[in-house]
Amino acid sequence: MAKRYSAAHGPAPPGGAVAFPPAETTARTLEPVQQIADAPLAPLTTFRLGGPATRLVTATTDDEVIAAVREADAAGTPLLIIGGGSNLVIGDKGFDGTALRIATTGFHLDGTRLELAAGEVWTDAVARTVGAGLAGIECLAGIPGSAGATPIQNVGAYGQDVSATLTEVVAYDRRAEETVTLTNAECAFSYRHSLFKDQPDRYVVLRVRFELEDADGMSAPLAYEQTARALGVAMGERVELAHARETVLELRASKGMVLDPADHDTWSAGSFFTNPILTAGEHETFLARVAERLGPDVTPPAFPAGEDGAVKTSAAWLIDKAGFTKGYGSGPARISTKHTLALTNRGEATTEDLLALAREVVAGVRDAFGVTLVNEPVTVGVSI
Repeated sequence: MAKRYSAAHGPAPPGGAVAFPPAETTARTLEPVQQIADAPLAPLTTFRLGGPATRLVTATTDDEVIAAVREADAAGTPLLIIGGGSNLVIGDKGFDGTALRIATTGFHLDGTRLELAAGEVWTDAVARTVGAGLAGIECLAGIPGSAGATPIQNVGAYGQDVSATLTEVVAYDRRAEETVTLTNAECAFSYRHSLFKDQPDRYVVLRVRFELEDADGMSAPLAYEQTARALGVAMGERVELAHARETVLELRASKGMVLDPADHDTWSAGSFFTNPILTAGEHETFLARVAERLGPDVTPPAFPAGEDGAVKTSAAWLIDKAGFTKGYGSGPARISTKHTLALTNRGEATTEDLLALAREVVAGVRDAFGVTLVNEPVTVGVSI
């Protein structure tokens, strides 16, 4: 069962280590918190798209986050939680309600245990753990967004997922109106999914906790073929932590997956679609479609995906083989010139431009291979 604490007093720190100042126990209002009416949201997203919010509140402490959530819930006001904005597609009409930007800070190491405030910049936190000689999240370097967003999507890349090292999530439970601490098992992690994604209007992540590994300055065993190949070692081997992180950053940058304001290939949400997981029967049908379209000698990527013979295939491969190659499109929203899995804003796009491209890709892949792609970013006020 989740451990519960009074929201007024905040969650207890792990193992007695003081990671943050204790939450204030006196009543407070949102008067000192930054509030903006008719606030532009596009600058808060990596797509740089979307209309304004009725009101934008920026919270810098857990107390302020909880107070803003409670205020919106009490008034029946729609609430949009924004962290780093790297996984949001906001409609051109914007958001009719309160947008809450979580800008909390806090980084604390207690041996191999790490606690991060939800508003911490994720890629900076990864760099600090590598600098401290701790392994477990080094291959998640360069992923944009905030620490609090990582458990929602069960963020992963290059052979690592946060669920492998995350031990607890401290969150405000809007239904129970209290702060709770959820264990890894209670988070119900699966591929790019979690309890938080399954119940998007219930939990607001406040802090995340990890158990990392002290491997004498070496990385976790490499679990992704491309990373191992780039490092010149075999799968399962370890390399120097800093070398692993730097190599991942280079790989991500080559695909336009490291934020760069001057590079429109990074004006995106990274991977726009999740890799499809097919049942054994669906996979057989898919292989028949591939043979029919591309010839009997073409073998699409396939990876075991749990029990009952389920198979995960590559969304990027599907998109490319359906005819949507790098740089596809002639309008202000196009596929990245570096990676077919990223849809991008070339500078003058609207959300509708982006959605039109996404729908074209989904329809094209479905027509070609009978597989329906699912968008990874959260859509606000719109749908694919």
